[in-house]
Amino acid sequence: MKKNSSNKNIKFPRYNILLSLVLLIASSCNPTKYVPQNETLLDKNNIFISNDRIKKSALIPYIRQKPNKRIFGTRFHLGLYNLSNINKQKWPHSWLREIGEEPVIFDPYSAEKSKEQIQSYIASKGYFDSRVSDTIETVNRKTRVDYKIDLKTPYKIKNVFFEIADTLIKKIFNFNSLDCLIKKGEPYDEDVLRAERTRFERIVKDLGFYNFSGDHIYFNVDSTIGNREVNIYYGVKNFMKIDENKRTTTVPHSIYSLRNIYIFPDFVPKEALEEGDAYIKSLDTVNYNGYFFIAPRGKPGIKYDIILQSLYLKPGAKYSLTFTAQSQSHLLSLKTFRLVNIFYNELPDQIRDKESNLMLDCVIQLTPLSQQSFRVELEGTHTDGDLGGALNLIYQHNNLFHGAELFNMKLVGAYEVIRHSRDTSMANTLQLRSIQEFGIETSLMFPKFLVPFIRSEEFRRKYNPTTTVLTAFNYQKIPLYTRTIANATFGYNWHAGDFVTHVVNPVQLNYVYLPKDKIDPAFQARIDTTPSLAYSYRSVMILGGNYSYIFNNQTLKRSKDYWFLRINAETSGNILRLLGNLTGTKDSTGSYNIFRQPFAQYLRTDFDFRYNISLNNVSSMVFRGFIGAGIPFGNSKTMPFEKQYFGGGANGIRAWQVRSLGPGSYKQPLDNLTIPFQTADIKLEGNIEYRFNLFWILKGALFLDAGNIWVYKDYNNSRPGSVFNKNFYNEIAVGTGFGFRFDLGFVLLRADIGIKLRDPSLDKGSRWITNWQDYYKATTYVDKNMKERHANISQLVVGIGYPF
Repeated sequence: MKKNSSNKNIKFPRYNILLSLVLLIASSCNPTKYVPQNETLLDKNNIFISNDRIKKSALIPYIRQKPNKRIFGTRFHLGLYNLSNINKQKWPHSWLREIGEEPVIFDPYSAEKSKEQIQSYIASKGYFDSRVSDTIETVNRKTRVDYKIDLKTPYKIKNVFFEIADTLIKKIFNFNSLDCLIKKGEPYDEDVLRAERTRFERIVKDLGFYNFSGDHIYFNVDSTIGNREVNIYYGVKNFMKIDENKRTTTVPHSIYSLRNIYIFPDFVPKEALEEGDAYIKSLDTVNYNGYFFIAPRGKPGIKYDIILQSLYLKPGAKYSLTFTAQSQSHLLSLKTFRLVNIFYNELPDQIRDKESNLMLDCVIQLTPLSQQSFRVELEGTHTDGDLGGALNLIYQHNNLFHGAELFNMKLVGAYEVIRHSRDTSMANTLQLRSIQEFGIETSLMFPKFLVPFIRSEEFRRKYNPTTTVLTAFNYQKIPLYTRTIANATFGYNWHAGDFVTHVVNPVQLNYVYLPKDKIDPAFQARIDTTPSLAYSYRSVMILGGNYSYIFNNQTLKRSKDYWFLRINAETSGNILRLLGNLTGTKDSTGSYNIFRQPFAQYLRTDFDFRYNISLNNVSSMVFRGFIGAGIPFGNSKTMPFEKQYFGGGANGIRAWQVRSLGPGSYKQPLDNLTIPFQTADIKLEGNIEYRFNLFWILKGALFLDAGNIWVYKDYNNSRPGSVFNKNFYNEIAVGTGFGFRFDLGFVLLRADIGIKLRDPSLDKGSRWITNWQDYYKATTYVDKNMKERHANISQLVVGIGYPF
């Protein structure tokens, strides 16, 4: 039989060649092409430190002039700029200059200033007599600057003397003195002094001192006492004010209390700016529980209680900076307001509270979001040459019952055409079959804990909790089977600090209905001979709960490194099993049923951790690891299909089609059952991705994926090599590839090409793929129409957003 060597996947690496060619062209251009005569290109900055007490990364921000950006060690953006002709303004020359980067001309003045800034920084860390020198070397019109730092022994703090003029402020400090960050015997560090100033300023302002600021705190340092030690004089100045004779005097700091709190729940900045006082006069004022709500006449847009439960501010209470910030944060977390503005107006000195404190009026301006929105999402899919698409209709209401309830409804429709040949009477023809999916998903989130008989106002203010109710129904028609899935979830979510979130779903109900008469006969035959499939592909009820711990210190400043960790724990069927034991509702197979349906019983937990390292302003490295395991017990012999792990796909090991990898070294039969269904109980996966900006909206990535899935137990050895054992590392699949990302601002589109490097389904000793033709030979099979086919060595996956 003549071998078919025209596999479409062979074409994919040409994109790799194209990318390499572009990088080669960009990097091979003369980098000094547009460097003026008698000038040089800044090639590199090096930092050499005599010891490791100060990290190099801490000094990089103080170097004023940075070389051209590099990707893979090449000046890619400079290369694009040099491809243009600077004497021509038409396209593509102007476009190349716009997306590229002009050469960085070495500036001796900037190098000198960099040296001075580094010297100033190390002095701020207590290295007063350390030296910084620079060496400038130019070769072939390219300049390298070496900054050498000779660190001596740092100065340490001998004594701290306090000079606090205000007796009341002094009492506050004495009460909090144990928390002072400045410690005797520690190295002198200006960052510690700044942190102490911020710490004490917040303590004082939280106790009602509205006009107190960090400018009132000073530090005088005496470094002349010898023995490489310093004395620090920690002082707090009195408040400066202008008296009735317009003379500047100093007085003790004053405590402020809140008189009235005015809340504008439907504030419109544009109307307030255009109409001025007329806008305020057009509003009604209502005193509600001691707060003044100023809103348009008629029914309020949001219940006042919802606003008050998010406030830490109360009439008559002392001013607090922390309570002000927390009130603003919690009001924004309601996701009902676009803007939250809180400010204070000082009242005349004659107006005081019963404790003779000065008084403030607090004004809270809340600008609502548009309450209702509707959007349409279109998705395209390309799976192993099969084309498909999805249409999602999404409706959102940000204030459904006027209590900041967030309601979402999503209608899902998806269709994918599958090239499929099954009938031997239709030799050399192609039969088109399809995957169809329709569904509806709804969610309703309440900005509080819905717990019977428990008032949670204090918990709400501290942890910002929410209660969510989810429901969904999904119909799936696949060439191998047809099934429906219904689920409902009731759960809680709350924050603990800035980076930690807890999610508890005490009730999760899933019902999967898979009628046997809707299963493809050939697939049913495989199910009948594969016990693990027989237990997975059946109607089942899942009733349980789960808990998730999430740590994420990513901020809006994406240039910083950050960690992400998610820990999930889930269990199901224990309550139903207890009821089954009490009622004795076993069927003929020995399983307990509820409403004539078997229910699942299992324990499942997994860990997902990621680390993002920012290399520079155009590139980063992202590391991800995933460990997960599910153990069936009691009423289940295997994990439910919906709760099992799978490999491959756009967010996994991208060289394999989704659900086509593993488990273990099991070799899936190569026949006309083309729908991948490989799932298992245990999953290990690791990913490394190098991300970089190219130009305009285009970004690139190189990645390496590794991992696999395994079963906890293989009944009747129906899938040889699938069980997890001590030699699991020999069954790790490895894939690599590259991708392009199109950052449109509101969405990021992704296209990744994954290429197999190691296939655990191959025989031992030949799992590393060194020759593509050998791989095709090892995976070739003949279908019922006498057509020769083989496994794909590469695939294109399309997705939305980053893979992790």
